Amino acid sequence: MKKVSGLFFVMWIFISCNNQKSTTMSNDNEALVKQYFEHFNNHDWKKMAEMYTPTAEFKDPSLGSGLVKQTTAQVIEKYSGLQQAFPDVRDEIVKMYPSGDQHVIVEFVSKGTAPDSTTFELPICTIFTFQDGKISGDYTYYDNFGEE
Repeated sequence: MKKVSGLFFVMWIFISCNNQKSTTMSNDNEALVKQYFEHFNNHDWKKMAEMYTPTAEFKDPSLGSGLVKQTTAQVIEKYSGLQQAFPDVRDEIVKMYPSGDQHVIVEFVSKGTAPDSTTFELPICTIFTFQDGKISGDYTYYDNFGEE
């Protein structure tokens, strides 16, 4: 009976330690997401792009229907173009949903005004995948009906 109790205690400690690691990684990834959106809202595309791995995977309606790999330079170019179209573009996080050690799902609203005073407000959901403290995957979903 002592051996069984000891075994359960050791297992409990092991599980607790593993859960702590997961929580810490999740918190680190959430902090990275907050930093990402800060760079976005400051229109600091270089700093934002440097948060990605050198070649990251994207699934984004603006890039087509499939999976696309983008370099840091391509990320900067994409968001610089967005800023030209909507100089005051901003994102507001609605909610973050950490999912394990490598993923954070973010619900946010993107808003902006075009030079001709046309405005937009677009609800978006992105699944970020993290690898060694960098974003390796950016799967973004929004309603782009009528955009094509």
